[in-house]
Amino acid sequence: MARTRANDYDRKRQGILSRSATLFAEHGYTGTSITMIADACGVSKALMYHYYSSKDAVLFDLLQDHLQNLVTVVEAAAQSAGKPEEKLFAISAALLEAYRGADAEHQVQISSLKLLPPAQQEILKEMERKLVAIVSDAIATAIPQAAKKRHLLKPLTMSLFGMLNWHYLWFRDGKGITREKYARMVTGLILSGAEDAMSATEDSVTTLKTERPATRKKLHAT
Repeated sequence: MARTRANDYDRKRQGILSRSATLFAEHGYTGTSITMIADACGVSKALMYHYYSSKDAVLFDLLQDHLQNLVTVVEAAAQSAGKPEEKLFAISAALLEAYRGADAEHQVQISSLKLLPPAQQEILKEMERKLVAIVSDAIATAIPQAAKKRHLLKPLTMSLFGMLNWHYLWFRDGKGITREKYARMVTGLILSGAEDAMSATEDSVTTLKTERPATRKKLHAT
């Protein structure tokens, strides 16, 4: 007979994922064992296997939960009312708020997703792509010039993610700038600097093209 689930199964599962995230972040995925997770959760190794059949299963569930939460909050922010600029801010603020208390999960996503089997990686990467697409669409709507230069839209999008995703290295709640103000700063940098940044990129390409013939003449002369 199959073992029935306890009423607090989901709560305990979330507890396992939270403690696992901390262990993976502190010791690395390869440096963490099922026994370490069981000890941290205060359960036996046998009971641990009632919830998860392997360490891979723990990591996959942890990252799937984390990414699904990010997709959900970003989708909601993208559908909020207001001007395109305010929607982009809402997305940035929603991401920073979703990262609150999830530094370990975020670190594990960056460092350990690639350690999962290919099929599981693809499921999680598809969720990451969905997240990027939502933000990219918001930037294209807020910055018409970026929508016209699609080859520069991805660098702009990843620049925004870079500013938000690595905030955990220095940001401390209650010290200095707030999450909301940092979201305003990041959004402002993207909105106000995008046009100049894209122009500079195009100018550098033009400069290289105009310099090449002169360079070839010099080489030929020698």
